[in-house]
Amino acid sequence: MNFKKSLLLAFLVFLFVGKADAQDELLTKTKTAFKTSNAKLLVENFNNVVEISFDGERSQYNKTQSEIVMNDFFKKHTYKDFVIKHQGASKDEGIKYAIGSYTYNGGEYRVYILIKPFKGFYLIDTLDFSKE
Repeated sequence: MNFKKSLLLAFLVFLFVGKADAQDELLTKTKTAFKTSNAKLLVENFNNVVEISFDGERSQYNKTQSEIVMNDFFKKHTYKDFVIKHQGASKDEGIKYAIGSYTYNGGEYRVYILIKPFKGFYLIDTLDFSKE
């Protein structure tokens, strides 16, 4: 293989691994935010406007509003456990998702997290909470 092809291949591998690392880091920070009930940390991973829904009631919030909403959620639903049960991706659009389970003192929520690329960064676009 000539030098240019080798360089291109190395660049593509680096690019792929770098994006995978960024996605893994985002999910790690998200899990930490849920496990520590830290709305501020969670919102760091949000797009400028994010859709948050609770049992089908959807609303869009900016980062400041979403931090207030998530602080309220964490106060009302004291953390017991959070686990990512499944994650995947679209083949062509670069959209990622994760499905988790948030257990609190009064029950459990299924949490759907939609992650989209924005200006070269993966950010949370949608959080959907459904009571189990």
